[in-house]
Order: sequence, then C-alpha cells, then structure tokens
Amino acid sequence: MSIRQIQRISTGISQHWVGDGFPVNTMFSYLSDDDISPFLLLDYAGPADFKPSDVPRGVDYHPHRGFETVTIVYQGEVVHRDTAGHAGKIGPGDVQWMTAARGVLHEEKHSDSFTYSGGTLEMVQLWVNLPARYKMSTPRYQGILTKDIPIVTLGSNIVRVIAGSFLGVHGIAKTFTPVHLYDIRLIAGASLDIPVEPEFNASLLILEGEVDIAGKTLKAAELVVFSIEGGSISIKAEKNTKMLFMSGAPISEPIVGSGPFVMNTEAEIRQAFHDFKSGKFV
Repeated sequence: MSIRQIQRISTGISQHWVGDGFPVNTMFSYLSDDDISPFLLLDYAGPADFKPSDVPRGVDYHPHRGFETVTIVYQGEVVHRDTAGHAGKIGPGDVQWMTAARGVLHEEKHSDSFTYSGGTLEMVQLWVNLPARYKMSTPRYQGILTKDIPIVTLGSNIVRVIAGSFLGVHGIAKTFTPVHLYDIRLIAGASLDIPVEPEFNASLLILEGEVDIAGKTLKAAELVVFSIEGGSISIKAEKNTKMLFMSGAPISEPIVGSGPFVMNTEAEIRQAFHDFKSGKFV
C-alpha cells in the first residue's frame, strides 16, 4: 500500500481568546485552506492554567447554523447548554458532538467544579461541514463519554475510535458523511500505519510528544495535512505521543461562511442573519 506524503505542516494561523475561558490556536480554517473538507475549522485550546474563581469562564449563548461542532476534552471540564434543550458536561476523554444544522444557540463554559478548583484546561474543537441537504435539518446533541468510546489496543499503544472505524472497530458517533476521528496514544519507539480511504482528506494534530512522518520530525501543537494520493499514513513515535487524526470524504459543494454560519450561498447567509435577529433559532 502506497504511503501518503506530507502536503504541509502548520503551527496555526490565528491565536485568540474565545470568550474568557478558551485561549485557542486555530490550526486550520476553510477561510484559508481548501484541502480540509469535510472539516471547516480546528481550534486547539491550551494547555492553559486557570486560577480558582467564583464565576464560570467561557462563552455565553451564541448562534450556529449549517455545520457541527465536535469538542474533545483532554484536561478540565466543560459544560454545554443549548436552546434545543440539550445539556451536558464533558471531562477528560469525553466528546461533545453538536449538530447546529438549521440553527441553535448554545453556551460553553467551564464546569462549576473546575471553576472553583482551578486547573489546566486542554481541548480541541473541530467544525464539521454538512451537505446542503442536511444544513436545515433538526439540531441534535451527542454526549459521548470516554467509557463508551471503543479502543483498539496495539501492545502498549491505543487508538480510541470516536467516529468511523479503525481495524474493524467502529466509533459510536453518528455522522452525516463518512468521517474518521481517532484519539491516538503511542509510546516512544512505536510505529503505526493508518489506512486512509481513497480520495479522503486526512490530517493529524500532534498534541504531545514527537513523531517522525516521512522523515520529518513533528512536535506538539503542529498539524500535518497529507496529500490526497496514497493509501496509508505511517507514523513513528520518537517520544510518548498524543495525537488527533481526522479523515473524511470531501463535500464537493460551494462553501460560503460568515462568522457562526456556514452555508452554500450568500443568500443563505443573509437568511441566517435575518432568522437569528428575528428570534427564529430554537
């Protein structure tokens, strides 16, 4: 099986705060990258230390339409609430998969316990695009706890299958288009080959440690985007490593976005702002 080559390496395109609770580095965005579909954006928050507080930090209610947000917590705790009636708390290893679809308002904040105790927050939020036929579907929420995420064990190495499948093991996340999302932990000296379906885009975020890919050394907080050609990705861990692998079938449709809305036409974006201002989001 041929090996995919590195197309580019990124250390991020924008560092900023989201609300007062999430200092993020935007690793990729559809506004600047055209080789990441079906993904739209990837924010890596932290690791950041927060002192104890009486008031939960985070982001107050804000709108989304036309895509999904996938939040993976590595350290700390985050609470979600939305106007579709969904709520949940996620901690280390847990995943929140929110489908905004036709429109929802939600807030994301540090949990009360994390707020009062303080500590280190580390998380990733990935935006996943929806095909045009699903953009106005009903919002939904999937709270996926770490105990329910299938694990593929390879000696002392593990691959947690959040979505899609790996070596015949299937994740429990429900997706609208084919998506593979793996939380990978390798020990120093270990190697891993990840099969990638033909024509699927693929990328890898190094969260901790150091790996060798195609003769290049990648370190923490670096993102690798792979070429579309080839059948697998070969990774060797130089140090104990934590990574997030993303792959999916491109959605070959126009993308028009503005702030919290991602649709297919300018008219749909104008409608999204009108509906939001008119109070038509659930």
